Amino acid sequence: MNDSTAPGPIVLYPKNRVRMERAKGLSHLVPAMVLLGGLLGVVSGREPFTVLVGLEVLVGACYVLLLVRELRHLQLHPHHYESVAWLELASAGILALEGYHIWHRHHETALRTGEHKFHVLPWLYAGLAVWYVGLAFGISRLYKRRHLHLHAEGFSGRTHPFRRRFAYTWAEVKHLEESGPADVLVHHSNGQQRKISFANVHDGSTLRDQLLAHAARSPQS
Repeated sequence: MNDSTAPGPIVLYPKNRVRMERAKGLSHLVPAMVLLGGLLGVVSGREPFTVLVGLEVLVGACYVLLLVRELRHLQLHPHHYESVAWLELASAGILALEGYHIWHRHHETALRTGEHKFHVLPWLYAGLAVWYVGLAFGISRLYKRRHLHLHAEGFSGRTHPFRRRFAYTWAEVKHLEESGPADVLVHHSNGQQRKISFANVHDGSTLRDQLLAHAARSPQS
C-alpha cells in the first residue's frame, strides 16, 4: 500500500503491472534464444571456441540469473522498481555480442572469398541492443511520471504517463468530492470542475482516500 506520509511523490502503478512485467520478463527469452542459436555452431563443432564466444557464455549466464532475479523480485516486491533495469542491459549485451559475432563471421568470409555482401541481421541486433539500453535507463523515468504528490501547498500528479499533469494549490480549490469507487471531483474556486480518476492504478480507492484526507487537513478546510 502507498503511504501518503512518505516524503516526495507517491509512485502510482497500473493495476496490471505485475502481469505486464512478468510478460516482459518472459519476452526476454527471445535474446536467450538468440544466444543459444549463436552457440550452436560452437557446440556442433562448426566454429571454434574463441574469447568472443566465452564472453557470450558469460553474459548469457548473467542474463539467466538476472531473469530469475527479476521474476523473484516481482513475486516479493511487486510494487517497487529499480533505477536501472539490469535485465534489459543484459539483453542489450546479448544482442550486441551476437550481432558482432554474425558480422565478424561474414566479414571473415568476405575477406577469404573477396565477395562482399550486406547483411541485415547484425544491424538489426545492434538497433535492438540500443533500444534495450534505452529501456534499461528509461523505465524508471516512465514509472516516475505516474505519481501523486501531496504537499503542504496543495497536491499534484499524473495518473497516466502520457496524459496531462494536474497541479493545484489550496487557493485554487474550493473543495474535493468523492466520485465513484476511485475518483475524486475537484471543485475549482472559479466554479469549474475536474474529475481525477485513480481507477486504473493499483490501490486506486486508497489513493483517492489519501487525497481526500490530505485536503481535509488543508488550511482551507
